[in-house]
Amino acid sequence: MADRTPLDLDNYLPYLLNRVGFALVASYTANALAGHDLTIDMWRLLAALANRGEARQVDLATMTSIDASTISRLVTRLVRMGLVTRGRSKTSSREVVVALSPKGTALVQRLIPIAKELEATASEGLPAKDMAVVKRVLRQMYANLTRDR
Repeated sequence: MADRTPLDLDNYLPYLLNRVGFALVASYTANALAGHDLTIDMWRLLAALANRGEARQVDLATMTSIDASTISRLVTRLVRMGLVTRGRSKTSSREVVVALSPKGTALVQRLIPIAKELEATASEGLPAKDMAVVKRVLRQMYANLTRDR
């Protein structure tokens, strides 16, 4: 028999996560990205490259949870903007490697403090130990949902 209990959105995790995520994206886009003609997906690529260094496009898709075909289009746009470079891997001529350009590195360094401030605003009033638990739990939930892909 199907559960006929009403779904209380204010207590439903996917809804709560979506609301927080949407608010974070809207704020960061308006206050940091729009002035540089960047989307949130473009930012995720730039931040991943800043954090990990050069990467294959296929690895960027995994790191950012962005579809591989979308990654290719975003990288093309970021190359045109002068924020990344794209070339062949030193280990395989079939692999495409993407890296931040000096212009991209400089931009990411200006945007990171804004991202960190937004995280601080979102977590205002929450003890650091609680935020550590939230992040650990979210990483585990993501692993649970993606382990069979």
